[in-house]
Amino acid sequence: MIHPEVIRSDVDLSAMNTLALPGCSDYFSRFESASELLDCVEWAFAQQLPIRMLGGGSNVLMPPRVSGLVLQSGMTSIAMRSATKEMISVAVDAGVCWHDWVLKSLSFGHGLENLALIPGTVGAAPVQNIGAYGVEVAELIEQVEGFQLSTRQWRILSRQECRFDYRDSIFRHELADDFIVVRVVFSLRRQFVANVSYAPLAHWAAEYLSDKNEPMLTPEALVSAVCAIRQTRLPDPLQLPNAGSFFKNPLVTGVMAAELKACHPDLPLYPARLKQQQKLAAGWLIDQCGWKGRGLGPVRMHQQQALVLTAPEPATLAQVQALQQAVADSVRARFGVELEPEPRIFGD
Repeated sequence: MIHPEVIRSDVDLSAMNTLALPGCSDYFSRFESASELLDCVEWAFAQQLPIRMLGGGSNVLMPPRVSGLVLQSGMTSIAMRSATKEMISVAVDAGVCWHDWVLKSLSFGHGLENLALIPGTVGAAPVQNIGAYGVEVAELIEQVEGFQLSTRQWRILSRQECRFDYRDSIFRHELADDFIVVRVVFSLRRQFVANVSYAPLAHWAAEYLSDKNEPMLTPEALVSAVCAIRQTRLPDPLQLPNAGSFFKNPLVTGVMAAELKACHPDLPLYPARLKQQQKLAAGWLIDQCGWKGRGLGPVRMHQQQALVLTAPEPATLAQVQALQQAVADSVRARFGVELEPEPRIFGD
């Protein structure tokens, strides 16, 4: 039987989302173990309430009221599962802070260095398939473990079953609002190979090796460089409320990319998974439409990174959506390209 104090009612969620949007949940609980999670789930089922999982709140838009039971993982264990000559498997609980895990991962193996300083929790990482600077987390995930609400069964999904795509996964489709990520198992490489395909990292690496007179990069140095680059481009949510990169980099056909490039020679183009597609830089498109540093009401696009929507003053979901729509309309009108937001409305 669940203790009454474990589940609270009318809980303020404004401090649990990085845009600091005001919101309140009907019920809220932070579980510390698998048994506590099951108790909370059974309580919600008995009350016929929907269940909503909340991670670090860095990729959500908080509505004024969230119905049902909001759950947040307080499970934070990290343990090695297995090892071979090339790889090491590490199981990490969903409640672990993502950046803390990246730093800790260096003591096990390598591959996550480029994903340092991304806000959020480990449990949220596979949902959006977070990525940065030439690396996607899907490349390092061995399996995702959790509880499926519709079947009331524990499940283990392999990397292939997660159906990872650009900022996407099965957890945003068939298993949306039906799967609680409890643990993620990562497959890390024993040998460190620095990924400096991202231009600013390549520039840093060349200077580092030259200035330090070093024969090779270290994982610690790469993590520090990634953090430094992110800090110069993305504002700290604790200092300036934001949800990170607000729009996905749009994918267009190769034909459309060529047409746009012919009209706009400075347009950055990046390869996509599908050969017939190209990826555009959403921040560049937004900047060209004059939104960099501009906004509506209390919300605005960041003055240093046009891709980041910020709330320098207290704002509401409606005000964020108004700016989102205005920016998307401008890009569509000028370039014929549709922008899709990365964060989603929590509880929808």
